[in-house]
Amino acid sequence: MRAIFTCSSSSVKNLGLFSTTQFSDSFNFSRRFKVEIFQKNNLGFCLKKKKIICGPVRMASTFKPEQARVPPAVPLPTPPITKFKIGLCQLSVTADKERNIVHARTAIVEAAEKGAKLVLLPEIWNSPYSNDSFPVYAEDIEAGKDASPSTAMLSEVARTLKITIVGGSIPERCGDKLYNTCCVFDTDGKLKAKHRKIHLFDIDIPGQITFKESKTLTAGETPTIVDTEVGRIGIGICYDIRFQELATLYAARGAHLICYPGAFNMTTGPLHWELLQRARAVDNQLYVATCSPARDVGSGYVAWGHSTLVGPFGEVLATTEHDEAVIISEIDYSLLELRRTNLPLQNQRRGDLYQLVDVQRLNSQ
Repeated sequence: MRAIFTCSSSSVKNLGLFSTTQFSDSFNFSRRFKVEIFQKNNLGFCLKKKKIICGPVRMASTFKPEQARVPPAVPLPTPPITKFKIGLCQLSVTADKERNIVHARTAIVEAAEKGAKLVLLPEIWNSPYSNDSFPVYAEDIEAGKDASPSTAMLSEVARTLKITIVGGSIPERCGDKLYNTCCVFDTDGKLKAKHRKIHLFDIDIPGQITFKESKTLTAGETPTIVDTEVGRIGIGICYDIRFQELATLYAARGAHLICYPGAFNMTTGPLHWELLQRARAVDNQLYVATCSPARDVGSGYVAWGHSTLVGPFGEVLATTEHDEAVIISEIDYSLLELRRTNLPLQNQRRGDLYQLVDVQRLNSQ
């Protein structure tokens, strides 16, 4: 391996391996010298005219951090707002769809009245979480209005309250397929983005929990990142949080925040829920917000709860237990730059050893 860089003779002296006298006998200290680095035997340093050859040293420029993301990572965009409040609405969910819609709207209004500019709802908030229920409660989101009363409500309340809503998720019907889908609405009530759950929840832990979303649902095929009035947001749904590649992809696309509506269960929730949120936040140095349904021990699927906001240093900024709650907390995007300065991971990645390929971006070039 060979790398070349330039440095002043004073910086060479600062290596501490040669005295000033040794250098002054051979060099004019006002010059800049070309330095060649060879990785071979541990020979230490050897002086040559206009060159310094050294053994085990390797410069960061050869690590190619910019090549660790393909295409290269997008610089963090300047958000339209630096500080704002987020509301996490941990809702009880029943078999009464109309009640669920009214109840969700009430919680959204409460969050907005407490100052929230962004509101996040739980996964599958308009329906019981079961394969039997998904086809019954599914809505045609593209048709809208009467064909999708849940999203019609979200659009109306976002427009009325002038807030951004990451609308948890609902079962979506599209042709002969069903999806687990999150809709994002802007302050005008416009549908800005629609994320279909990419990683379906198919698990089997004998004696504890078995669930196969793939029995009824189809996996989404597109990562979702959206520019909103409160910054650039990446969207994942529940099981999506287990796949760090998706979060890393969102970070490389310039996300300030990732929202994960989710419904972890009583087996994986206690062990993994907070752990995964903090990991996604600290690995990517951004905010992570999650929202769960409230726990109902009488339902067929019992949610863990514990909706949470995590900061870019992996710190839990706000959380709750398992009952219904509207959690309000502040997001301060100035901390993103601070933490990325504290730990400059983007400049320390080893593009010479590994790469994350954003297939969608690469194919669109």
